[in-house]
Amino acid sequence: MLRVSVIIVAAGNAARMGGVRKPFLQLGGIPVIEHSVRTFYKIGQVREIIVVARKDEIPRMKFALREYNRMIPLKIVAGGETRQESVANGILVCDAGSTHLAIHDAARPLLEEKDVLKVFQDAKKYRAATLGVMTKDTVKVVREGWICDTPERSELFLTQTPQVFEHALYLKGMVYAKEHRLDFTDDCQLMEAIGVPVYMTQGSYSNIKLTTPEDLAVAQALLAEREGKWSQVRIGHGYDVHRLVEGRKLILGGVEISHTVGLLGHSDADVLVHAVMDALLGAAALGDIGTHFPDSDPAYAGADSLKLLEYVCALLAKKGYRIGNIDATVIAQKPKLAAFIPDMRKNIAIACKVGIEAVNIKATTEEKLGFTGEERGISAHAVALLEPSR
Repeated sequence: MLRVSVIIVAAGNAARMGGVRKPFLQLGGIPVIEHSVRTFYKIGQVREIIVVARKDEIPRMKFALREYNRMIPLKIVAGGETRQESVANGILVCDAGSTHLAIHDAARPLLEEKDVLKVFQDAKKYRAATLGVMTKDTVKVVREGWICDTPERSELFLTQTPQVFEHALYLKGMVYAKEHRLDFTDDCQLMEAIGVPVYMTQGSYSNIKLTTPEDLAVAQALLAEREGKWSQVRIGHGYDVHRLVEGRKLILGGVEISHTVGLLGHSDADVLVHAVMDALLGAAALGDIGTHFPDSDPAYAGADSLKLLEYVCALLAKKGYRIGNIDATVIAQKPKLAAFIPDMRKNIAIACKVGIEAVNIKATTEEKLGFTGEERGISAHAVALLEPSR
């Protein structure tokens, strides 16, 4: 019976990630470290998970993984000066009854359950196994800037994790490395040092390692594709128009604009915000503003449209959407609106709880043509993009 202790190494210095701590980066709405822990928790042969963290980050790590100590033990220990020392610290607290050790980099969050099962079986059969993939590129050996050799590509693999070894075998390798003052960055090298062959289990190219900021963008795209979320991006269009009359305030985008006439409506008649709400509701297939805020309801008489927009955004959040961006156009012959657009963008961004860079507003005239061109009213169009929030 395979009984595996998993050691997840998360104690690196993140030098190539600009000092940003990789285990706590958000990927798909959860920390990077949580992705790996989730995957191993699904595997029946896993008896415990040991996360090796930087000493000063242990409290933060415990908080991030607080939900994962129910079915099987989860231990968090401090790392060492090198990767090999960090792994050794994890092994010190391993269950002595474990038959195998699986050592995994926390910076590989897209590990798949099927690949774990394959490498576990190969480790059981061959005593030592690691995930890896064939290199897609031709590799050159270079010395002092000059190409010296071109190895046969069919024999070259990129090593991944987890790397899985018989418990006793790995301990033997650790003793050998200590006696000979050897320090390796790859656990398979311990096996190579004591003459034990390691089987290469075919992994997946999606099991990438987060090393630079560009890798995080790739991981986000791979995760979205894996979860089918690209197909869940939603686009909606909104349109509204209100008549201009005397005795009413002119409010656009939550900004009160001094003018001789204002917009007629049951609420504050903010035609811009109404178009934005309809675009958002349309993208989520949730009807329109008339459905949610009927003009027959006295509760909405004179209502602040930005407050209604906040309600719409809260509704979207409950349905699992977040706003990607909003683009709107106000059509008005008069007054000139350019000076008010920055405040309109700010107001809408705050109501939607997005950055101002996600909101674009334009203003145009219709060259004195039609309803708006004759200054009888103002209209607005809006387009909104929604993305899955989980």
